[in-house]
Order: sequence, then C-alpha cells, then structure tokens
Amino acid sequence: MTNTATIELRHFGHTDLPAIRQTLLDVHASAYADDMTEFDERFPWFVDHWGSREGYACVIGYDGDEPVGFAYGAPAAPGREWWREHVQDPPADDSTFAVSELMVRHAWRKTGTAGLLHEALLDSRTEALAVLLVDREHPKVQALYEEWGYEQVGYRQPFPDSPNFAVMLRPRRRPARVQNGDTA
Repeated sequence: MTNTATIELRHFGHTDLPAIRQTLLDVHASAYADDMTEFDERFPWFVDHWGSREGYACVIGYDGDEPVGFAYGAPAAPGREWWREHVQDPPADDSTFAVSELMVRHAWRKTGTAGLLHEALLDSRTEALAVLLVDREHPKVQALYEEWGYEQVGYRQPFPDSPNFAVMLRPRRRPARVQNGDTA
C-alpha cells in the first residue's frame, strides 16, 4: 500500500494538454479496465473538451515515474453553472470551478490519494464554489464527496446515455477543523 507522502503532485494547464493527454487516457484505461461502459469509451472526447477550455487545470499524481491518478476541471461559464437550476438563493459570489474528473488507479485507491489530488486541484483556484457530478450508482463515492464538504443539490443527466448524476456543490474552501471535530 502506498503512502500519500510518496505521491508527487504535478500541476498542468490548458497549454500542457498535448503533453499530458496520453497519460490521462492511460490512467483512465487502467482505472476502468474491468468496468468500461460505452459512455466511458468517450473519455478522449471529454479530455479534449475540458482541456480546450480557458482556465483548465489538472493535477497528476506520480509514485516515482508511475502516474497513479489525476483530477482536472475548469471554471464554469458564468450564469451556466450546473448547480444554478437547483439552488433558489445563489451566493453573492457564485464564481464556480467545475471538477470534471477525479480518477485513481486501483492500487492507489483507499490510500488518501483521491483527496490529495482533489485538494491540490482546488488549492490554487480563486472561484468561490466547486461543483461536480457523481454517478448515483456509486453511493460510497458520493459519501466521500460529502465528507469533503460537498452537498447534493439536485440531479443532472447531461447526455442521453450518461448516468443521472447527483449535482454536488461546496464552498471552495472548507472550514478549518479544530481538534474536537467542530468547525472553527
């Protein structure tokens, strides 16, 4: 089992996509080797779509020279955020970073790597909110996002052949925790 202290995080942006694209595809193929759906087979299109967006950010974790997982996303278009139709009173600062993908290869799952990648992706963002979609068929994954401060605000099926995802929203920065577990 790998310790997250051995994971090196490398940050990439929009102009780096040609250099990292194959790494993203390889990690995806490894992570879904036994569970690839027709929807998942369109992953290269999603990589290109998100990677072409201004403000695209990606963090890839490496254990030595081996990529173990990644997280990427981009700022949501103002007024067109996934969460907007599900919230009656949007916050005053509704700038949003959309987390598109968070993927960890099997050998590095349940090691804290997913949380490490997720927080590294959001650490440098200036947007007030983070939003993501999570497949409702994976309640443990949704529960993990809830532990990270996300709240389900609705459901969305962006493509006819995609799952009906839970729309998850959170303030970009979670409140600091004090020793007794209460928020500070």
